[in-house]
Amino acid sequence: MTEPKLEVIEEETNETPKTNGNAPNLYEKVLEGCRLNVKMASQNEWRQAEIISRCRAPNGSMKFYVHYVDCNRRLDEWVQADMLDVSTLRMPQKGGKKGAHLKEENRDSSEAEAKRTGRKRKIPLVPMDDIKQEPADQNQPIPAVTSGSTPSLRGSMSMVGHSEDAMTRIRNVECIELGRSRIQPWYFSPYPQQLTSLDCIFICEFCLKYLKSKTCLKRHMEKCAMCHPPGNQIYSYDKLSFFEIDGRKNKSYAQNLCLLAKLFLDHKTLYYDTDPFLFYVLTEEDEKGHHIVGYFSKEKESADEYNVACILVLPPFQKKGYGSLLIEFSYELSKIEQKTGSPEKPLSDLGLLSYRSYWSMAIMKALFKFKRSRPNEDITVQDISLSTSIKREDVVSTLQQLDLYKYYKGQYVIVISDEKRQVYEKRIEAAKKKTRINPQALLWKPKEYGKKRVSIINLLDSITIVLILNFFQAQITF
Repeated sequence: MTEPKLEVIEEETNETPKTNGNAPNLYEKVLEGCRLNVKMASQNEWRQAEIISRCRAPNGSMKFYVHYVDCNRRLDEWVQADMLDVSTLRMPQKGGKKGAHLKEENRDSSEAEAKRTGRKRKIPLVPMDDIKQEPADQNQPIPAVTSGSTPSLRGSMSMVGHSEDAMTRIRNVECIELGRSRIQPWYFSPYPQQLTSLDCIFICEFCLKYLKSKTCLKRHMEKCAMCHPPGNQIYSYDKLSFFEIDGRKNKSYAQNLCLLAKLFLDHKTLYYDTDPFLFYVLTEEDEKGHHIVGYFSKEKESADEYNVACILVLPPFQKKGYGSLLIEFSYELSKIEQKTGSPEKPLSDLGLLSYRSYWSMAIMKALFKFKRSRPNEDITVQDISLSTSIKREDVVSTLQQLDLYKYYKGQYVIVISDEKRQVYEKRIEAAKKKTRINPQALLWKPKEYGKKRVSIINLLDSITIVLILNFFQAQITF
C-alpha cells in the first residue's frame, strides 16, 4: 500500500505546525520565490507568504524576509527559521524560461495587492473595478470615469510597473528617530548604506538631516538654527501651520523629505530632481517650534491637472484626521486657483480610503447646499465639480461608489434616499467638531510658473534683438 501524497495546506490556522527543528538542512530548501505558511509576528497567526530573501545570522541560524500574500508590503518582515511551516512549502514551478516561474508567483501577489490598493502595474488592469456600472441602455454612453491611462513620468514621482528588484523590496532601515518618536519604517528608501546597517537612523525634525547616532544628533541640534520648515508660512490656525517649500530653492530639505517619505510610501519612486515641485508641510506648533506631521507635494505645472503628487501623514500622527486635513488643504488651493484637481494615480490603499472619504463628504455637502439654495433647479456633475474643485471624473466615480448615480428615462440622475440623506447629515454634523481648514487663515496667491518662463524667454529674445541691432548699427557707422 503506497503512502498518500502530502498535500499543501492552504488554510490559515493558529495551531503550531509540526516541523523538525533538529533538521537545519530542511531550511536550505526554502529559496527565494517559494511559498509556505509563516507565523505572522504582529497578529500571532499563520499566513501564506512568499520568500523574498534569506540570509545566515552570525550564530549560523537562517533568517528569511517574507511578503504575506494579499497583504500590503508594509507588513513584510524578517522571520526566524522556526517561524516557517516547511510542511506547506511550495517550490517555484519548473519549466519555461529561467526565472519565469518566479515572475508568475510575484505577479499573482502583485495583482491581488494592486486590485485592493488601486496600484497600477505593467499588467493592464481595469480601472475602478470595484464600482458597479449601471446596467442600463448599452448603447447609451456612460459618463467619463477615472482614466486608466498611465500617469506622466515627467518628474511626477509616480512609478508604474513597480520594480520587482529584490533589493528594493526589502525594508532596509530598521528604525528611525524623529523628534520624540521612534518609528519602524514600512518600505525601502535609498539612504546611504553606511546608515542602513545601523540599528537606528536619527533625523533632525526641523531640517530632516539624517545622522548616525544620538550624539551626532545632539551636536547637530546645537548648531541647527531651524525651528520650522524652510519656505513661506501660508497657513496658521489653532497651532497648525502649512509651509510652502519650493523644491528648487530648498533642494536639500526637499530631497531629505523625499527620502523620509519613501520609508512609508511603496507606490512611489524617489525622484531627486525636486525642482518641478512644491511641497506643503503640515506642522504642529509648541514652545520648541513647528514639528512635521505630514506633507503633500504637487507639480508647479501639471498638464494632467493633478493637485497632489505625493501625500503622507507620518505614522505617529495617523488616525487623528490629518489625512483629511491635507486633502482639504490641497482643494482649498485649487479653489483659489479656480481649477479642478485630482491626486496623481496610483494612490496607496490608505490614500485611496482617505480620498474616498473626503470626496463623499464634500460631494454630499455640496448636494445638500444646492438643494437648499436651488430647490427647483437641476444640479449637474459640472456644478458639483466647480463647487468643490473635485475633478469631474472623481465626482462621477464617487457618486457611483455611493450608489447615487442612476439611469432613469434615458439619462443619468442623482438619487438620494431618505435613509442615506439622514446618515450623511449626521456625519456632516459630527465632522464639524473635527479639525478643519479655515479658509480665512490661508494667505496664498498662485504663481504662474509657465508665464514666468515665457517672460524670461521673451526678455532674452528682446536682449538678443537689441544686441543684433547694435551690432549692425556699429557696422554701418564703421
